[in-house]
Amino acid sequence: MNRERAAALGREPHGSSDDPDLLDFSANANPEVPEGVERVYRAAFERARTYSPEPPAAFRAAAADYVNCDPKQVVPTPGGLAAIRLAVGLAVDEGSAALLPTPSFGEYAREVRLQGGEPSFVDADRVLDADPSGHALAVVCTPNNPTGTGYDHDALLAFAARCRAAGTVLLVDEAFLGFTERESLAGTDGVVVARALTKLFGLPGIRTGFAVATGDLGAALRGARRTWNLSAPALATGEFCLRQEGFVRETRERVRQERERMRDALSERYEVTPSEAPFLLLDVGDRDVDRVVERARERGVAVRDARSFRGLDSHVRVAVRRPAENDRLLAALGVGDGESGDEEKEGDEKGGANADV
Repeated sequence: MNRERAAALGREPHGSSDDPDLLDFSANANPEVPEGVERVYRAAFERARTYSPEPPAAFRAAAADYVNCDPKQVVPTPGGLAAIRLAVGLAVDEGSAALLPTPSFGEYAREVRLQGGEPSFVDADRVLDADPSGHALAVVCTPNNPTGTGYDHDALLAFAARCRAAGTVLLVDEAFLGFTERESLAGTDGVVVARALTKLFGLPGIRTGFAVATGDLGAALRGARRTWNLSAPALATGEFCLRQEGFVRETRERVRQERERMRDALSERYEVTPSEAPFLLLDVGDRDVDRVVERARERGVAVRDARSFRGLDSHVRVAVRRPAENDRLLAALGVGDGESGDEEKEGDEKGGANADV
């Protein structure tokens, strides 16, 4: 990693609002957490007074059961982004090319550039049809952020086989896969899977995640991992959450039902991308995005300005939360019972519907 390059690279924008007066739909973390997780976190204090086991076998076993792989293939990391950095750092050298989806998570390109690599962008809807030849790394996010696009498992396996044949490391970011019934690619040769507790278990601040890889690639990830890279509370809560099957089932069903309800309502006014994730991407058309975001804030709701994603210029992204909270979002965006007409009337008074959200 080059010092001057690192100093010159800015931070990628992300969702999340720190304003306590706003209901946050700009970040995609689950508003619910598993029952008992706080107790487990507090109980880990005594463990924090000594060094954690190396390697952390109990956490690796829970992660392996969760994604159905060999525990030896699990590489614990402080969050999914740390797993992504680890994979990019091992695959990409100065001057390397990396095949990246767009629009998608901006940290992929940033990590590639930190290593001196050059991103080569391909439409996220066609990433599995791309030719990985000549690329040190290819990335797939499934479901993709911010579109919510999920990818067929067999199609992913076929793309992984083409990457292996081309000598290209395939990084599959499964940060949101737990919200679906789709199977993980964990344990597939030539593939690094990145997972985190951030989204599904609603714990972005604890920083717990893991990578999965096989063979020489897995050995390299294990060798590059820092010793004691996860705290005792992070290991304890991670192990606990990864075994909460009932919580996962309930979350999936709630998100599925609410996402479809929200999409139906929002489609009255916006173009809504089909999604398998706990968020929806809205094209606001010829409305002013700044005005959409600001008007939502005025009504107590934070939405994500999605123009920071490469290739998007008229979009916002909204999370899927609890039913009553989702009703507040719909009202803030001018849809739902009794809201659409009032919004249009106010828009007319201010100079037309395009002046409003």
